[in-house]
Amino acid sequence: MTAAKKQPLIAVVGPTASGKSDLGIALAHRFDGEIINCDSVQTYRGIYVATAKVPPEEQQGIPHHLIDIVEPTYNLTAVEWAERARAVIADIEARGKQALLVGGTGFYLRALTTKFFDSPEIDERLRPRFQRILERRGAEHLHRMLARVDPPLAAKFAPNDWSRVIRALEVFFSSGKPLSEWQAAAPEQPTEEAARMFYLVLQPPREELYDRINQRTDLMVERGLLAEIQNLIASGVPPTAKAFNAHGYKRFVEYLLGERTLESAVEQMKLDTRHYAKRQWTWWRAQQNTFWLEGFGFEEKVIEKGSRIVAKLREDFEK
Repeated sequence: MTAAKKQPLIAVVGPTASGKSDLGIALAHRFDGEIINCDSVQTYRGIYVATAKVPPEEQQGIPHHLIDIVEPTYNLTAVEWAERARAVIADIEARGKQALLVGGTGFYLRALTTKFFDSPEIDERLRPRFQRILERRGAEHLHRMLARVDPPLAAKFAPNDWSRVIRALEVFFSSGKPLSEWQAAAPEQPTEEAARMFYLVLQPPREELYDRINQRTDLMVERGLLAEIQNLIASGVPPTAKAFNAHGYKRFVEYLLGERTLESAVEQMKLDTRHYAKRQWTWWRAQQNTFWLEGFGFEEKVIEKGSRIVAKLREDFEK
């Protein structure tokens, strides 16, 4: 076993606005670490106001990787992100540093820890449609759709496991072949990273988190969210660009297209983000190797508990 395999991989995850970046930077200081972004929106250049990217002057000298790496029009898949992340992890660990993955895109980390089957080419128009169904009719409706086209897989997924349900629907409606059949031909396998990936999941009080989400939304508008979107569209980024499907952009694009009022855009963004936070918690409850931290990532008690967990994991890997 190589030295790299003896190191734990630490992922700081949790719902949006829970202070993941704060905890990640604090842990990086304590364990000589570097941060790898695993938030899909933060990979886009030119997208700043609603992304919670940590400005360079606030990164406290901690190297941050995989931020601002693609244009807003580029479709960065989870598999491609995972390939890039593996290269960064190898470089960090070769220099004797601690790799810390920080962000809220659970499917990115699943791509890093899972060797997927050879899937068909996916129609990119499908995901936004399924996400709209999720928002309007709920996860159980999507699960019923899956039960009609892929009963074996629907039986394995919980109704609220919306991310995997959507993925399965994408595969079926892109290829005409159920995902369960694709998987039977080439089952998914855990990668080398899976056995050494551990998740620190932030769990602040729900109402306090929702208040923080609402306040942050208002602050984003004050800081020029609309102007940023207008400038991107003026520079040639189409309103249909994948980057604009992100929370914080989608509803304001709809406003600029005349599809809703500004007040409606603000309130719907707050609602969307609160729902997204709930779905993120659901995702992490289904994962293994999780350590739940009650509080926000900037709280000293959370930093101390997270530090103790990381120290113990590193000690165990040294044995």
